[in-house]
Amino acid sequence: MTLGQLPEHPHRQVQAYRLVNSKFPPIALFDDVADADEFETLYQLQALTNPRLQNETGRLELIPRTEIPFGIPGCSYATAPFTHVNPAGSRFSDGSYGVLYLAASLDAALAEVRHHQNLYWSKVDGLNYERFVFRGLSCLFDEGGTLDATALGISDSIYDPEDYSAAQCLGGQVRQAGHTGLRYLSVRKAGEDCWALMTPKPVLSIIQTAHYEMIWNGRITSVSAISAV
Repeated sequence: MTLGQLPEHPHRQVQAYRLVNSKFPPIALFDDVADADEFETLYQLQALTNPRLQNETGRLELIPRTEIPFGIPGCSYATAPFTHVNPAGSRFSDGSYGVLYLAASLDAALAEVRHHQNLYWSKVDGLNYERFVFRGLSCLFDEGGTLDATALGISDSIYDPEDYSAAQCLGGQVRQAGHTGLRYLSVRKAGEDCWALMTPKPVLSIIQTAHYEMIWNGRITSVSAISAV
């Protein structure tokens, strides 16, 4: 399979959804400026007095300033996955770069996060009960330039539920070739689509919708909305 076999989507606005742990607040610095020049000025000023600034903004060297969609609602939500990168990787990343994962429905976003929470906390010894709160986000973005991996079908190796090696290889190729991302089939919610954006640049807005609570009791036993905007 080569990238040339995957159809490229035309420009159109798409609504999608994402969950983030509510313990990670928005990064104010990204949302306080209108462009890259303002960001650089404010960053340098705050760096003189705020020793936590680097932890808040993450590894800025991982993303060119020109890729950051300054001025949009929720710029920090769009940018954070690219400056706070999980070194363990993800389905379409080997851990050396970030990916903005989105789902076509809130149910699909919840199913994806629920799976990964079950996987992570099942490895923590002695955890009998815990409550996790997530912030629901609604994202509007331009799908133009993304490749359509749904054409491959769920039996393709990129959809392996455990082994991400084929998917990470594809993700690296997509990023290297300069495509904005992939549309792919949700592995955790049958019949739903997801996106893996390799850059935050196509994002037009990301706004908070509601908070969701997941209860761990040997596994995630319940998921419920606990607040609206």
